[in-house]
Amino acid sequence: MTDLLYTEKDLVTSLKDYIRAEESKLEQVKKWAQKLDVLSATATQDPEGFLGHPVNAFKLMKRLNTEWGELESLVLKDMSDGFISNLTIQRQYFPNDDDQTGAAKALMRLQDTYRLDTQTISTGELPGTNTDVTMSPMTVEDCFELGKIAYSDADYYHTELWMEQALKQLDGGEESTVDMVTILDYLSYSIYQQGELERALDYTKRLLKLDYLPERRKYEQLCRGEGIKMTPRRQSRMFCRYSDNNRHPLYVLGPVKQEDEWDRPRIIRYHDVLSNSEIEKVKELAKPRLRRATISNPITGVLETAHYRISKRRATVHDPQTGKLTTAHYRVSKSAWLTAYEDPVVDKINQRIEDITGLNVKTAEELQVANYGVGGQYEPHFDFGRKDEPDAFKELGTGNRIATWLIYVRTVSLVCVYVNCCFQGSAVFWYNLFPSGEGDYSTRHAACPVLVGNKWVSNKWIHERGQEFRRRCTLDESD
Repeated sequence: MTDLLYTEKDLVTSLKDYIRAEESKLEQVKKWAQKLDVLSATATQDPEGFLGHPVNAFKLMKRLNTEWGELESLVLKDMSDGFISNLTIQRQYFPNDDDQTGAAKALMRLQDTYRLDTQTISTGELPGTNTDVTMSPMTVEDCFELGKIAYSDADYYHTELWMEQALKQLDGGEESTVDMVTILDYLSYSIYQQGELERALDYTKRLLKLDYLPERRKYEQLCRGEGIKMTPRRQSRMFCRYSDNNRHPLYVLGPVKQEDEWDRPRIIRYHDVLSNSEIEKVKELAKPRLRRATISNPITGVLETAHYRISKRRATVHDPQTGKLTTAHYRVSKSAWLTAYEDPVVDKINQRIEDITGLNVKTAEELQVANYGVGGQYEPHFDFGRKDEPDAFKELGTGNRIATWLIYVRTVSLVCVYVNCCFQGSAVFWYNLFPSGEGDYSTRHAACPVLVGNKWVSNKWIHERGQEFRRRCTLDESD
């Protein structure tokens, strides 16, 4: 532990060197920008007169040919080499998850044995401690982390204690990267699990006011065609095109119709990907097996009761009170799964998805077909498993859902991240994960309630495995 203290001190010194180097670089860039700002303002008042002077003309050529290139090199120069190499060397001596969990459980053991409240531990004012020893108080993040470790062991008693302490410090004005919604989510659930329904309900109501209701209003606005619109400038960068998918033999002869639907996250629409006969065949295959979605939760892999936390996950869950599957009402639809071997049309659709996206569908989930009746909806959700869901799709063994392919089998009304989509036989495609494997939280989407008639959609969830050489990682961790 003493060695770790000196390791951290060394890293802080290295980090400071990196900060100084970056500040020096930024200062040079600022000076360059200020100089050019003044020059450009003067030059553009009378461009022809300014360029009529041969020295000005020469310097313009020089700047654009040489100096801007030098500035580009300066901006792109990586000043972190020394810090990163030092960090990489020292990382081998760092504690691991087990060490951190052990330290957290030791704190909770002391808390129980000596009957210490969370406030006493958080401030470090332990009985018998030396007042001369410097102790930094626990932050909201520290308390939250203790609560999460307890939660992972289904220790709802300690989860409640430490989430309440985190909430208390947050209410007291402490700044934190942990949002109140997340803390209330864990807190209400842990109290519920201990049977204190009224307290759990109070926290849940507080949570709903912060999180669910604002999102609900946005969701309903979008369904009415209101809400966020793309600016003209952003719209001007969106195009339609005929694409041969990197000269894929099939699409060189018959290019696919591709349209930019949204830019962040990037959503692509493909027109006319299903023929009318294929649409009818998909519906014919799906109709006999349509069921209300009553699968167990594939994301958490644990038994969960149907309360607010589920609305951030998907489909139905087990009710621990009855032991039976319970339908989650935030998704009102019937669905069926179609396998490639049962009909040539399904196999052909799967192959078409692979050809167009360039991704391997052999590790993808089967083709799902969903039918929504009057009022049928799917409230805002993510398709990928989040960080707090470590067992997401573990049973499949194919990694997280890297991308979603959604076909509009019949005219629909669906909110795709602020986009209204309603083109029969077309499909939209987006990546749920960044190349780094991190989830893209801007891909939250929803299906609007059906106002008239019914709608059919079909989706293919494509997984990470098999895409290693099709969608490569970049060298930039932030991508």
